[in-house]
Amino acid sequence: MVLHRKIIDQVSGWMTIYDDGYVDRTWTGPPQLKFMSDPVPPHREFIKGVSTHDITVNVESRLRVRVYMPDVNSDTGKLPIILHYHGGGFCISDASWYMYYNIYTRLARETGAIVISTYLRLAPENRLPAAIDDGYSTLIWLRDLANQKGVEPLLSTNGDFNRVFLIGDSSGGNIVHQVAKKAAEENKLHPLKLAGAIPIHPGFVRSVRSKSELEKPQSPMLTLDMLDKFLKLGLPEGSTKDNPITCTMGEAFEDIDLPPYLLCLAEDDLIIDTEMEFYENMKKSGKDIELLISNGVGHSFYLNKIAIDVDPITSEQTQKLIQGIANFVGKH
Repeated sequence: MVLHRKIIDQVSGWMTIYDDGYVDRTWTGPPQLKFMSDPVPPHREFIKGVSTHDITVNVESRLRVRVYMPDVNSDTGKLPIILHYHGGGFCISDASWYMYYNIYTRLARETGAIVISTYLRLAPENRLPAAIDDGYSTLIWLRDLANQKGVEPLLSTNGDFNRVFLIGDSSGGNIVHQVAKKAAEENKLHPLKLAGAIPIHPGFVRSVRSKSELEKPQSPMLTLDMLDKFLKLGLPEGSTKDNPITCTMGEAFEDIDLPPYLLCLAEDDLIIDTEMEFYENMKKSGKDIELLISNGVGHSFYLNKIAIDVDPITSEQTQKLIQGIANFVGKH
């Protein structure tokens, strides 16, 4: 029997949705960009100073992570742990994609930190808060390792559970903020300490378009089509962009004990106006938040390997971003 599926929607080359519910995440945009979404197999040997391996965190839920381990001397002491949540509008990408491998091996090498990236469940098959639950579950798994309730030799031996940082790009930045809030509200992380949160170009928006959405340039990393469709598919049924996961700019944070934040923004990001509103709101709430702005570049610029290789501005701003993150990790 031949199935005759009909396409009911497509999202900017990244995703095709069919009438029977099947979702195809094969890249259909310019072929020269496809390699960035190709999976990279884990490798236990050190390549350019970093080894990688995957761990199943929870057999029942099939939650997995990818670990990036820098090659450091045994006398270096315990290494900070950076817990990463990938972007993709809650609908695409995973921790094994080349675009993440390329940047997070570099971050592990240049910060001397262990980077752990969660394989988040994707919408529309798994709408929010599924990805947030996965992000928080990974943090709780690290807490259990800190409590010696489980053993992962490389992490248990080398990881500093007093210096755990959350980092996430685009929609992963939303997850960083939601997990940091949940951790503060539940207060169940001891003996693990959340030392900092690093949202990079987080998807903070509202239903009414901001000035920057109307005026800033679109890019393969973020178009208005992606912004609208991914969030419509990712947020809980019936939600608009004014849902607190995406519209957090007016929240009161005074009574929440959040860790220090490094908010990383890009000057030409479509959504910089609402991201800046979040920054101002955090400052007004008396929170410890630093701002790092990358000039002359757009949303998730540092994940675009081609741009890093051919455009001096993108290359320079990527290096400054990594250095800024390394400095933040180094002082907390």
